[in-house]
Amino acid sequence: MHDTQIVSHPPHTPGAKPLPAERQESTVTSPKRLARIAGVLYLLVAIFSGFAYFMDKKVYVPGDAATTASNVLAHSGLVRFAVVADLFQATVWVFLAMTLYLLLKHVNKSAASAMVVFVAIGAGITLLNAVFEFEGLRVATGAVHLAASGTADTHALVLLLLDTQHYGFLIAQIFFGLWLVPLGYLAYQSGWFPKALGVLLAVGGACYLVGMLAAFLAPGPGQKINTFITIPSTIAEVSMVVYLLVIGARTKEPDQRIAAAA
Repeated sequence: MHDTQIVSHPPHTPGAKPLPAERQESTVTSPKRLARIAGVLYLLVAIFSGFAYFMDKKVYVPGDAATTASNVLAHSGLVRFAVVADLFQATVWVFLAMTLYLLLKHVNKSAASAMVVFVAIGAGITLLNAVFEFEGLRVATGAVHLAASGTADTHALVLLLLDTQHYGFLIAQIFFGLWLVPLGYLAYQSGWFPKALGVLLAVGGACYLVGMLAAFLAPGPGQKINTFITIPSTIAEVSMVVYLLVIGARTKEPDQRIAAAA
């Protein structure tokens, strides 16, 4: 008989440090890291969309073609930046939704998928709206030569293009609201965020939808109603940005989970 040697491997202890590859994987996919990335992306969306919205309010005067065209011409450089800001924030919004999907898909994959779909549709509408705003700028600055058209006709066309952009924004607002509902649900169910924040996000999503309906159904006071009724939506989104950036996700660190399991 041949002597056999039994090679024993040291048992894995709960307190042992993970291998480098395991440590790297846990760092990349850790909830806190994903949450902080989402917070940065959400902050970029808020800043650039806020600038674009401010510029739209500054130049667009409903029903006044001459003033609208004059405003666009006077602030042509800022309007151009506003168009780029909208293109940028809509693109980042998609990456934000994808990051939140990775963070929260374990709660409910269907709800997380719906959130991404709503964002993709809303971002597509926003990108298309930027085309109308940019064409309005080109007409106002004379980059588009309109044969046999007077000043009044040019101003009317600028207003028409910005009208289209404005109402396209209201249509996109449907998806500004819809994506917050599954996000609020996921945040509420995950246990990583305050439940009040999840409820606030869902309520904010509903407010976006109500404001959009008011703007279309009541052309006179509807715009003011939309402005005030979406205040909870703004509060909800700002609160989410702050929570993601400051706290991330309220979950245990890997070493704490191992210790708890032991």
